Amino acid sequence: MAAAAAAAGCGHEVHIYEKNEKLGKKIYITGKGRCNVTNSCETEDLFSNMVTNGKFLYSSIYTFTNKDVMDFVEAAGCPLKTERGNRVFPVSDKSSDVIRAFSGKLRELSVEIHYHEEVEGLILEDGECRGIVLSGNHKKVYGDAVIVATGGLSYPTTGSTGDGYRFAKAAGLAVTELSPALVPFETAESVVKELQGLSLKNIEIKLYRGKKVLYREFGEMLFTHFGVSGPVLLSASSYAAKALKKENLVLSIDLKPALTKEQLDARLLREFEPLLNKQFKNSLGGLYPSKMIPVMVERSGIAPEKKVNEITREERQRLIEATKDFRLTVTGLRGYNEAIVTQGGVSVKEINPSTMEAKKVPGLYFAGEVLDVDGVTGGFNLQFAWSTGWAAGLAAGNK
Repeated sequence: MAAAAAAAGCGHEVHIYEKNEKLGKKIYITGKGRCNVTNSCETEDLFSNMVTNGKFLYSSIYTFTNKDVMDFVEAAGCPLKTERGNRVFPVSDKSSDVIRAFSGKLRELSVEIHYHEEVEGLILEDGECRGIVLSGNHKKVYGDAVIVATGGLSYPTTGSTGDGYRFAKAAGLAVTELSPALVPFETAESVVKELQGLSLKNIEIKLYRGKKVLYREFGEMLFTHFGVSGPVLLSASSYAAKALKKENLVLSIDLKPALTKEQLDARLLREFEPLLNKQFKNSLGGLYPSKMIPVMVERSGIAPEKKVNEITREERQRLIEATKDFRLTVTGLRGYNEAIVTQGGVSVKEINPSTMEAKKVPGLYFAGEVLDVDGVTGGFNLQFAWSTGWAAGLAAGNK
């Protein structure tokens, strides 16, 4: 949609071929149906929130910045608001309003949209891209530029079934190894089933590959029947995807990151003071959610029935250790149907970063998630989709 708006704004006749029955099917489900349009951080800070090939985006993001995206969406009739972490949403909390804003703009620019039209392949003649071939009737449609904005493999029900990678390979372009990203983790321990549905706020996670910390973040997480999820872990998955193909990783959760071990010990002694004659298992209500207490008792190695006044300093240290370093073995990622984005894609070495045109194939452009670019959660992936789309549309529109 961004590419079509930019190209049509240059006075070109533009056609969108959409395999779905409506535009923006993936936008519809982003941000839990609210659409995290972009992130209102300083434009320069966008790059540090990209996991893969952030430098490649420099030119396109400065061509159509996060401020430009916000201005465009608001001018098209969708007021925006900024929430925690600079995340930008429609005031209405409805992703459909973002789609309506883009659709209205496309109508205004006389962009022709062909619904239920799946593209089968590209027309490649004399080393150039001259158009597309439609599925079903194999009809050929010629044009002076083709922009591939098909998304990746995540949420295949929205139509992201990897078509763009197929088109790129057919044109002789390299596609890097693909993996689900911004996706929950699977863990080896069965304890997660006991904790299923428990959400923890203000925790800190560290993800280890051997002794190396791959990712560290503070925030919220969630236990699930298969492992762990939630904002901090979704972002961690993007840094772990490649390593997990080779080996298991270790996740360390600090349940009380605001307290040092010494402070936590003092807090324990305070909590225990009025409960000296209680059993250990009944003394932890002020420290952990009730669902977590049996797990912490087990991990501390302290007998559940032991009287609080009999707990030794060494046993307290074990409980502190279990609190500050709650470990799980990460064995893998969930699949594409749960992944917010796909990591990997059309190699950026093949693409001109200021125009999004394939270096080897004039007339062929790629934009959005189909490229080997991905970022953490918070509106960054949509921003790079808008920016690369806009850059491709401008370049194609000025041909």
